[in-house]
Amino acid sequence: MQLGSFINMLSEFEVLNKGNDLSREVTVPYCCDLLSIVMGRMPQGAAWVTVMANTNALAVASLAEAACIILAEGSTLNEQDIAKAKEKDITVLRTELPVFDCALLVYRRLHD
Repeated sequence: MQLGSFINMLSEFEVLNKGNDLSREVTVPYCCDLLSIVMGRMPQGAAWVTVMANTNALAVASLAEAACIILAEGSTLNEQDIAKAKEKDITVLRTELPVFDCALLVYRRLHD
C-alpha cells in the first residue's frame, strides 16, 4: 500500500511530518526499540512502531529505509527533531496506543 493511502487510513494517528515520498510502499509493521536490532533486521518499507522519539531513531529510520515511523504510547518528537524529520524527509506519525495495539491496527489496515 502506498504511504499516502496508508496515512489517510490511519486517521487515529497524528501526523508530525508527512514527508514528500507518499508513493513509497508500506510493507509491514515492525516493532522494536533497540536501534541496533532495527538497523539490521527491519524490512525495507516497514512502518516502524516505537517509543524512541529522538534524533537517533530518525537516523536509523533513514538508514534502514523505513516507510515511516509511528511513535506509540504518547511518545513525540521535540521541535528540533520534527525539523530534522522534515529535513530528512521522514514521515512520522504518533498515537497514544500501546505498541502492540498500534502494530496490530497497522497490520489490519494493510491486509483489509
